[in-house]
Amino acid sequence: MKHLLHFQADRIELVLASHRVPAQVTGGTVTPRFVRYRLATPLGVRVRQVAGLAEEIALSLGAPSCRIYREEGALQIEVPRTNGQLVGLLDLCQRLAGDSSAGQLMVPPATAVLGLDQDGIPLLLRLPSPDVAHVLIAGTTGSGKTALARAIACSLAMFNSRRMLQLVLIDPKGRGFLPFAGLPHLLVPVVVRVDEAAAVLARLVSEMERRDREQRSEPRLVVILDELADLVQLGGAEMERLLTRLTQRGREAGIHLVACTQKPTAAVIGSLIKSNFPVRVVGSVTSPEDAKVASGLPRTGAERLLGRGDFLVIAKGRVTRMQAAYVSDDEVKEVVARAGRSSRPGLLSATGTEGMPERQSGLVARLKLLSRVK
Repeated sequence: MKHLLHFQADRIELVLASHRVPAQVTGGTVTPRFVRYRLATPLGVRVRQVAGLAEEIALSLGAPSCRIYREEGALQIEVPRTNGQLVGLLDLCQRLAGDSSAGQLMVPPATAVLGLDQDGIPLLLRLPSPDVAHVLIAGTTGSGKTALARAIACSLAMFNSRRMLQLVLIDPKGRGFLPFAGLPHLLVPVVVRVDEAAAVLARLVSEMERRDREQRSEPRLVVILDELADLVQLGGAEMERLLTRLTQRGREAGIHLVACTQKPTAAVIGSLIKSNFPVRVVGSVTSPEDAKVASGLPRTGAERLLGRGDFLVIAKGRVTRMQAAYVSDDEVKEVVARAGRSSRPGLLSATGTEGMPERQSGLVARLKLLSRVK
């Protein structure tokens, strides 16, 4: 591996020098799916000069593509690994849930485990944060949208009791969320029909209004939808109205949406819904134009992502690359079985938060939007 890294670093410098771009590789990071090289350039070298040579660098390295971007005063070049590795969710959660007496940080309430960031550090997403609230996951077929949504649902169930958090899983394809059948955290069985989805969302809107009147937000309700565009197109204006109301006012009532779609365009899902997802998780897309639409930012390089869990997380204008955690069907069933032995099926809250365990307020306060745990 060491010889390969030195070879690639030398080739990068050689390609740049041949195009009259003086630069030096000063370090790098090896991640499960790619190697990131840090590039130092003298004053006067334009970022676009280097970014415009991405195809030449990839060709020289024998890689399918490479991604070049600026970060913290230096240029970064990300090259895919030929022997990329998956990030197992259960192993990652076990690492995060280590002995707190040994100085490790426990996962706070209503916080999803996403995967490993570009530095190999576990990446968490705290849904109750005002900067999060709702999450939109976008990408083409094969990007890993459904797998990431499954990992989010599974990690929430592992680190939260039914009395603290309940889930609604809507799966028009009828495949991705079926292993979660029987999970005690489910508010209703996995929803696969559009008319059932509309009825459940209407019920959630009524619950949101009740919580607003009573000024309550517990237990947290997390709605995870696969194929958002299909739901809106088949459900029509009523489906869009329900989703819009939940995304506009759900956070204060403790209701959060995690929605997956191939193209989050205004023409497909409505500009009002689109504007109420402050966090975007973007997988591989087909073109720079699609990357801009999905992320809301230009030149993110999402069209060069590798697929199969390779994502960009966009929050408050900051872009973080990550490898999403993966959980298999058998592992989901194992989590469901364990949860079933320790808790009863979830029901829609009618009595508020009475009897719920206290929050770890100090711990939560120390976490930011995208929490990095060493």
